[in-house]
Amino acid sequence: MSAFDTLPRLVAIAVVTFLAAPAASAADASVAITGQVQHPTTLTAADLEKLPAAYVTISLGTGPQSAKYTGALLWTVLGNAGPIDAPGKNAKLRHTYLITAGDGYAVSLSEGEIDPDFEGKSVLLAYAKDGKPIDPADGIRLIVPGDKKGGRAVRGVVKIDVQ
Repeated sequence: MSAFDTLPRLVAIAVVTFLAAPAASAADASVAITGQVQHPTTLTAADLEKLPAAYVTISLGTGPQSAKYTGALLWTVLGNAGPIDAPGKNAKLRHTYLITAGDGYAVSLSEGEIDPDFEGKSVLLAYAKDGKPIDPADGIRLIVPGDKKGGRAVRGVVKIDVQ
């Protein structure tokens, strides 16, 4: 029996395992903060709700589709993790943040975009949309106001790597 003979059986096992897995709930959603930080941590949607709430209304797409999101400012979340700055003038501006979704989709932001002393965008890790909890299937969502397209409105954020 070759490896190719067992492939259909492995695919069937993977499908059954996936279908038998419990559905994600809002309580299961979490974001790991990793990389160049003093305090690596993992935050749940409930943890984000304990931080000061921020609100952003955005319009995306060709529709356009508008929605009001509620969440914690990414600036606050990262500030609590304590990014580690290298020595040098304006060293903090060298930080980039790689935000990754559970499906592997990833986008980046720079320190200068979210730092209130520079551009100061109100980027959110959102847990509510139009006053209702975000669908658990979408998990925690990154919202980047000012983007004309929704490419950085990441659903199901699971990791933020500080570089």
